[in-house]
Amino acid sequence: MTGYASAQQSPSQAGEGRGPLAVRLGIEIRSVNSRFLDLAFRLPDELRAWEPQLRELLTARLKRGKVEVRVSLESSDGDSVREPSVRMLQRLSSVQDAVRGWLPDAQALSVAEILRLGAAEAGGDIDWGTSLTELAQRVLTELLAAREREGERLAGMLLAHLAQLRALAQQARPLVPQLVEQQRQRFLERWKEAMHLAEGSATPEAAQDRALTEATAFAIRIDVAEELTRLAAHLDEIERLIRKGGDIGKRLDFLIQELHREANTLGSKSAALELTRISVDMKVLIEQMREQVQNLE
Repeated sequence: MTGYASAQQSPSQAGEGRGPLAVRLGIEIRSVNSRFLDLAFRLPDELRAWEPQLRELLTARLKRGKVEVRVSLESSDGDSVREPSVRMLQRLSSVQDAVRGWLPDAQALSVAEILRLGAAEAGGDIDWGTSLTELAQRVLTELLAAREREGERLAGMLLAHLAQLRALAQQARPLVPQLVEQQRQRFLERWKEAMHLAEGSATPEAAQDRALTEATAFAIRIDVAEELTRLAAHLDEIERLIRKGGDIGKRLDFLIQELHREANTLGSKSAALELTRISVDMKVLIEQMREQVQNLE
């Protein structure tokens, strides 16, 4: 299911006994539809070591969806750029001179590299693992709550589609006796035709067998009662799962496939234009349900 949640906090708030720090840790999690769980992380270089920890946290609570996790570090003192200390600049200058003494062709540090190293030094004494875990737990809880609200809306939509499918099935049931009557009339026509052709060229028994064989084959071809019964059973099971909730996405995937199979067979056996229309309407609704089911866990 789709969803979005984000939060920020100062890393010093994640542990006890730490003074305030002019750095804020931010996490945002986006989720879009996917049949499987696909995680993508966008982390600052300083926090890449904690990606496995974040991955384990998300896989424990998410089952499906394409999920993107973005982690950011920002200055919280109102300045977009944190000025490195004089002591650090002196140390970097000394280290750079030593390196270039051995490697004259080595490039000098850029301003961006110096600022990044300064930010890393500022957060060097922070327990990033604890900070990340606590903030990620909070954001993930908010994301799950958003997904749950969307799930309730999707469940209502699916239940409405189930009601429409049941109404279409009810329209199809009275057509079956009509088709049987049509089959009976066709049988009589075939019988008369067979008796006419049989005069002088075939025995009455052979003509009767021919007519009965054709009538039986036609009756079997147009009999859709079994398909309607199975379709009703699938609809009942889908409704039961939706109302039950939980990890039902993959089971619904399978049942939607079975619904489509029955509706397709209904259309292929159709001997009346009205039944063909009902089959087409059913397949449209089922396809809409298939798209929505991809959103559910």
